[in-house]
Amino acid sequence: MTIETLDDLFLHTLKDVLYAERKILRALPKMERKATDPKLKAALSLHCEETETHIIRLDEVFEGLGKAARGAKCDAMVGLIEEAEGLMSEIEDTATMDAAIISLAQAVEHYEIARYGTLLAWAKQLGHPQAAKLLKETLSEEYVADKALSQLAEDRLNAAA
Repeated sequence: MTIETLDDLFLHTLKDVLYAERKILRALPKMERKATDPKLKAALSLHCEETETHIIRLDEVFEGLGKAARGAKCDAMVGLIEEAEGLMSEIEDTATMDAAIISLAQAVEHYEIARYGTLLAWAKQLGHPQAAKLLKETLSEEYVADKALSQLAEDRLNAAA
């Protein structure tokens, strides 16, 4: 697909984010299994549920645009997930693993925050109010998830590692 307009770029980035969310949905249970802290496990489980909702919202955005909800390979997310899997395979200490999982999960969160923030701005610019509403809901949840992970790391997990 040739990208010539902001509309094209918006659609391309939506596809990128849909792919990323699906990739995250497959990665989160692996991270949850490696985690040992109960609060971290709960946070990862919750984010897995939220990710399912994010995918549903993206499907609704595509539907509202009259486009098929198809993902396009997101090299950034592939790289983040590969980095996470590689790092987790090198750690044996459980406290260090939990600290690493938080840092890896936050790298994913920060990517999502950047993408959803951009998509929200473009949806507004392009006159897609329903898409903007759905994207804003997801962006808000990503901020909350990131803050919860930061709090968990600062309150207990980083010191334990």
